[in-house]
Amino acid sequence: MKAVVQRSYGPMGTLRVEDVPKPTPGEGEVLVRVRAASLHADIWHAVSGRPLVMRLMGPGLRRPKVPIPGIDLAGRVESVGPGVTRFTPGDDVFGECVRGIQWRNGGAFAEYACVREKDLQTKPERLSFEQAAAVPTSGLIALQTVQDEGDVQAGQRVLVNGAGGAVGTFAVQLAKARGSVVTAVDSASKLEVLRSIGADDVIDYATTDYTATGDRYDVIIDIPGNRPLAAVRQALAPKGTYVFVGHDQYGRTGHPVLGSIGRFLRMFAMTPFVPQFKKPGKVSPRSDRMRTLTELCDAGTLTPLVDSTYDLSQIQQALRHLEAETATGKIVITMADSD
Repeated sequence: MKAVVQRSYGPMGTLRVEDVPKPTPGEGEVLVRVRAASLHADIWHAVSGRPLVMRLMGPGLRRPKVPIPGIDLAGRVESVGPGVTRFTPGDDVFGECVRGIQWRNGGAFAEYACVREKDLQTKPERLSFEQAAAVPTSGLIALQTVQDEGDVQAGQRVLVNGAGGAVGTFAVQLAKARGSVVTAVDSASKLEVLRSIGADDVIDYATTDYTATGDRYDVIIDIPGNRPLAAVRQALAPKGTYVFVGHDQYGRTGHPVLGSIGRFLRMFAMTPFVPQFKKPGKVSPRSDRMRTLTELCDAGTLTPLVDSTYDLSQIQQALRHLEAETATGKIVITMADSD
């Protein structure tokens, strides 16, 4: 089968499309013929090997343990391993093929991938394979921030900083679905789309600093973390909640060792004195959140935004597009349909 192969950490040019053996599903695994696989910031981390601390978290110290990148996929079940009961060959599915933290390769950028049964859901009929592949990681993070960490309630004022990206477009829709009043912050080119998916107000970050307008928000979901914590505090209601997602801006923050982890550590140090800066608490299980996302997509409440698609041979161009941060929503890799 064809697959993107990564032999070392480094620039996008180290990735090559090669012929590799088709995997065989093991106990509790499903072999998926991949139709589409999406990109997000964690893919960049896994390919580049930055920040350096991530290499201590399991993906491999000197080189990736799993040579095929990719986490999120959508496709059709080819075969099932022993013990699989929920899926049969021919079923259309979507989900994540990585285990543990997201800063590692999972094998999705290939014509076939093995995925644990529990990490898959039936693909919503109203979604294309490309749309379904855009959902898992970004949607799971967005649901965690809106539902579990932010505990967004009807009538609350919610600001999403970095609203036009992979996580942000889901967070805007999820916050609106819970009845909140949403302000979306991003570049001018993305504001019209953000209004179309439900944002009540939009802010161009290039011309307006949301922390300096005098407005106060009940919940701030901050994806890039590009404003000082002291300034963010001024934009929070006295009993508001600040949720930091964490985005290293593809190395441009200048923190090659810790990346955005340093901001988390500073925030946690302030929590005894700033009640709005809450440490992450208990979150709902990943499988429960995947079911919720599936239900919302089936109902039409949540629509994944696909900015652009590339074929497998264009993986380097796709990752450079991701690095540029000009995409609205998700960038997706597509595979040829052999039916």
